[in-house]
Amino acid sequence: MWKIWLLFDPRRTLIALFTFLFALAVVIHFILLSTDRFNWLEGARKAKTSSLDAPITLVLPDKKAA
Repeated sequence: MWKIWLLFDPRRTLIALFTFLFALAVVIHFILLSTDRFNWLEGARKAKTSSLDAPITLVLPDKKAA
């Protein structure tokens, strides 16, 4: 294992590794922020309701009018 470090400079290799891992973490966080379920900053977006999704109200005739 120690012969690998003879081929690569440890300082440059570790800086490259940490830079890649940080960039990967940023990309994953931005992907999660773009979803409705995992957006912890804005919360879930309000779904648009159409007239078909509206609750049905039942109107009963008045008994005194009959």
